[in-house]
Amino acid sequence: MSILEESVLKKKIYRSLMELTKSPVQSWGIRKFTTSRVSKPLIRSFANVYKIDLNESEKKVTEFDTLQSLFIRELKPGIRQVASGDETIVSPVDGTLSETGLISEDATFTIKGQTYDVNELVGLEDTGKRYLGGRYMLFYLSPTDYHRIHSPVEGEIVKTWALGTHSSPVNPLGLSLGDRVLAKNYRLLTEVSTEDDHRVCVVKIGALNVNSIHPGKAMANGTVSKGEEMAYFSFGSSVMLLFEKGMVEKEILNGKVKYGEAIATITK
Repeated sequence: MSILEESVLKKKIYRSLMELTKSPVQSWGIRKFTTSRVSKPLIRSFANVYKIDLNESEKKVTEFDTLQSLFIRELKPGIRQVASGDETIVSPVDGTLSETGLISEDATFTIKGQTYDVNELVGLEDTGKRYLGGRYMLFYLSPTDYHRIHSPVEGEIVKTWALGTHSSPVNPLGLSLGDRVLAKNYRLLTEVSTEDDHRVCVVKIGALNVNSIHPGKAMANGTVSKGEEMAYFSFGSSVMLLFEKGMVEKEILNGKVKYGEAIATITK
């Protein structure tokens, strides 16, 4: 087998691990494999295939015991700078800020040609009403990205709740062809209130049917600092931010982002 053929084969194997599926059997098998030491020999080549920047990792590549431990890696302290300023909203993740827009007064918004209802997304009608006329931001995390989620603002955690069961693809193709997957996948939602009593809803959307969203220590503290870790994904997925009407006029950054980067400004 040539080097090129071997590289193509590895990509096919890794994509089969990362592709999102509703099959509980397949998902269970993927979870068992990636969390087992049997997967350790694949760590270096997985990192190479997906061009993961291990210079940012707190651990060396030889210190990871499983593929999942690589996937949920922590970064070296200080490797990311959290933008300062009370009015600054920062990216909660490393990833792609792929969709932004307005939530209409009738509760709808559109992503990849599909119409969503914010009440269905958050599952609580009274909470959904809070975001009518507001803005949304959707971040997609690829296998290359660091998969821990941080708070976009400083504030008080008002509530955290979970919705959904199975999870379908949340990659661009899945968003286009799936059945409103952002509002049907398993998701863990956290609403944060800022000092000025603005509300931000951080919607962490599960994937790969493992529904592997793990809350961080900050979730139990009742308050969260800007840039503080809130949770992490065991497998790739997406994060949505919902902002109240008038809180954010317009985003100031899109495309590839790193957690801690300024992405918008709170309107005073």
